[in-house]
Amino acid sequence: MKRQIVLGGKTISYNVRYSNRARYMRLTVGVTEGLIVTIPSRWHERFIEGFIKQKSSWILRQLEKVAKMEGKIIIKHSKREYEANKQNVLNLITTRLQFFNSLYKYTYHRVSIRNQTSLWGSCTRVGNLQFNYKLMYLPPRSIDYVIVHELCHLKEHNHSERFWRLVARMIPDYKEIRKSLHQYVMQEG
Repeated sequence: MKRQIVLGGKTISYNVRYSNRARYMRLTVGVTEGLIVTIPSRWHERFIEGFIKQKSSWILRQLEKVAKMEGKIIIKHSKREYEANKQNVLNLITTRLQFFNSLYKYTYHRVSIRNQTSLWGSCTRVGNLQFNYKLMYLPPRSIDYVIVHELCHLKEHNHSERFWRLVARMIPDYKEIRKSLHQYVMQEG
């Protein structure tokens, strides 16, 4: 059952969850769930509103962040999911990387799949390429863009005009694809 409280002049809806395992009261703000108060089963409800008011500035900041995510695609991730998909993503990335590198002919060393929270990929100074396993959630053209982007860093370890010309050789619409990647938000869950 949704409840409401006024914080900072705004009416905020929230849900209460009771937990036998919880030892303390806890707040979470999710994109789809909104504000959730988790309370130990043995505690009395009269503590809830005071707790919410005490944490009002934090709640309002979190709700503001969530509002900015409206219209974005949320990619939830977990360690278990990462372990289950790591090898399949590595196979996909390696195949596409070999294809594009047959055209660029750069030298790279190790390719690894990571569970990163904000990066799609990275290239180290020594030529190791790292890719986020969450690439599997992207359209194929976006995956290709990320692979080419990191591959081009082997030649130009910056974002200069020369770098973008290298990317454009294989991905002429890279600007649109790059912009579309901003619609994805990675969230632990």
